[in-house]
Amino acid sequence: MAKQQVAKTTGRRPFNIVVVGQNNRLQYEAVLFAASLRHSTPDFDGRLFIAHPQPGPNWDEDPSIQSDDVRAALDMLGAELLPFDNKVFGQTYPHGNKIEALLALPEGEPFVFFDTDTLITGDLMSVPFDFSRPTASLKREGTWPQPTLYGPGYTEIWRALYSRFGLDFESSLDFDQPDEYWRRYLYFNAGFFYYECPHKFGHRFLTYARSIRDTPLPELVCQSLNPWLDQVALPLVIHSFGGGRDSLPEGLLDGAVSCHYRLFPLLYAREADRVVEVLEEVCAPNKIKKVLKNYEPLKKMVYQGKGEKVREMFDRENLPHKEQAIRNRIKSKGLWLR
Repeated sequence: MAKQQVAKTTGRRPFNIVVVGQNNRLQYEAVLFAASLRHSTPDFDGRLFIAHPQPGPNWDEDPSIQSDDVRAALDMLGAELLPFDNKVFGQTYPHGNKIEALLALPEGEPFVFFDTDTLITGDLMSVPFDFSRPTASLKREGTWPQPTLYGPGYTEIWRALYSRFGLDFESSLDFDQPDEYWRRYLYFNAGFFYYECPHKFGHRFLTYARSIRDTPLPELVCQSLNPWLDQVALPLVIHSFGGGRDSLPEGLLDGAVSCHYRLFPLLYAREADRVVEVLEEVCAPNKIKKVLKNYEPLKKMVYQGKGEKVREMFDRENLPHKEQAIRNRIKSKGLWLR
C-alpha cells in the first residue's frame, strides 16, 4: 500500500526509522534491530535505514559496512543501507554519527532514530508519535553536568546553554523537582528521538553541537563533552522545536515496545523475560544465525547459552542499585562480553 493510501486510511503519517551501522559490532546490532522490528512490528509501513559512515579524512580506516553476509541479511530484512559522509565528526567522536546521518534521510518525512543496541519488542505502530512535538529517551541517569564544589551549578550551566541559542530556559524546567537536582533540568538519553523532518532537526542538532564544542562557554570549563556532547545539545534542540519530556506516553518506548539493552550481559542480567524471548527468537533462524554467530558476545550469550548463566545470577525484582555492581558480579564469573 502506498504511503499516501496508508495516511488516508489511518489518518497517520508513515514514518521512517534510522539506526547507525558501522564495520564493527554495530553492524551485527543493526541486523538484530532489523530482525526484531520485522518480528515485533510486521506491519511497519515506513522505510528502515541503516545509515553507515563512508571513508574519508575523519576516519583512519573505512568505517562502512563491508561484510557481504551482513549486507545480504539486512537486504533480506527489508533494510536499506544509507551512506553518509562525516563533515564535522568521525573517529574522534563517533556519537556524532547520529547527528550527521539525519542529513542523509529523505527530507520532510517523519523519522524515529534508535541507537543500534535496541530491540523492538512490541508493536511500534501502536505508539502515538506526535512528530511535531519531539522528545527523546528518559531512561537516563544524571550523567551531565557534574557540578564542582565551588560551582557553577546545574542552573547556571544550563541557563548559559539556553541563552547561547536564544531559548527560554525557565519553560524547560520541571518545577516538581528541587532546585539544583538534575531531574529539574531537561535531559535525555539519546537512545531514541524523533521529529517531523530529519533535515530541520539534523541541521539544528549539528549547529548546536558544533557551537558547544568549538566555542566553549566559561560555565562549561570543568565539564567533559566527550562522550556527552550529543546529550548536551539534544535537549536544547528538542526544546527549540516545542518538544519536551511529556510528548510521549510512558511505558511504550523503553518499555513494552522497545528495549535499549546496551550490552548483552546487561540484557540478560536485568531485562524482562519478554526481551530475552524476542532476542532468542529473532536470533534463531539459520539465515540470521549464520551472520550473528560471527559476533562473539552474541555467539556466547545466545548460541552457547552463557546468557542464561548470567540471568540466573540476578533477581530482576531486587537488582543492585548501581549498574557497576551488576557489571562487577558478571565479570567475577568471567561472563562479561562486549
